[in-house]
Amino acid sequence: MVAYVIIPGIDRSDEQHWQTSWERQWGASAVRISPASWSAPDLDDWVDAVQEAYQDASKQDGHVALAAHSLGCWAASTWLNRYPSSQICGAFMVAPPAPHGPAFPRQAVATFTGLSAQPLPCPALVVGSANDPYCTPEAAAGFAARWEAR
Repeated sequence: MVAYVIIPGIDRSDEQHWQTSWERQWGASAVRISPASWSAPDLDDWVDAVQEAYQDASKQDGHVALAAHSLGCWAASTWLNRYPSSQICGAFMVAPPAPHGPAFPRQAVATFTGLSAQPLPCPALVVGSANDPYCTPEAAAGFAARWEAR
């Protein structure tokens, strides 16, 4: 059994989003982060929310996996590097936005703009796409390399 921490991007994930669908499938095994700053993301608030969700998830099972999307990938990677001794069995990072890319909403997410990908302390998989306006496939591959992820 595995418990999951779901880390959406700005404004959560709506009812049609893959994270919400997986959360429904996983039921009580899934814990979604709840930062106070969903619409005007603050990195420290999001990292604290990941920590709270991790603590709740780890009570359910000793094996915890992260499922992050978009800006949530940066909250996840920051949390992983701040808490490297956390018992995370893996991180699934989908569509990480490029903080220095032309479409990155710098004003809305100012506390996320200075981030860079650092090696992660757990196995990770990065998923990108050719039509993502926030991250080219090359940038996603670069993040994966720097995160030491597949």
